[in-house]
Amino acid sequence: MADPAYEIGDAMFKALIRGDKEGAIAFFADDAVIFDPHYPQPLMRGKAEIRAGLDWGFGSMKTFGFDTKHYFPGKDGLSGVFEVDTHHVLRIGKKLDFPQVFVVETDGRKVTALRAYEPYGPNGMGGVFLGIERLKKRIFG
Repeated sequence: MADPAYEIGDAMFKALIRGDKEGAIAFFADDAVIFDPHYPQPLMRGKAEIRAGLDWGFGSMKTFGFDTKHYFPGKDGLSGVFEVDTHHVLRIGKKLDFPQVFVVETDGRKVTALRAYEPYGPNGMGGVFLGIERLKKRIFG
């Protein structure tokens, strides 16, 4: 692989766009760590927590959309940064369009860490919904 972070990350995004949850999960190492503030549990450790997060994501989204604007390879040859225009559609039909950055770390074969960064904090109805989901997680586990 010429650039594992790009090839693995790009293929993972394409699996999400296709609606292939198991295909997306397959790109993660067993002990991978994800941080994404869009999820009720922003820090997910290991495939079980990642699967639970994606179960929530696929339950909430009609479609995922990621258009890569820029990719920046890491100095180590195993990591990189994707700047994307995100175009999701919620199950209720609402379109979500926003910029996002993903930092991807790999071991050369699988994603070992993924961190999402957005240029805003959760606000409006999205912030309310996310707050409710996080409260449910704290109360019910």
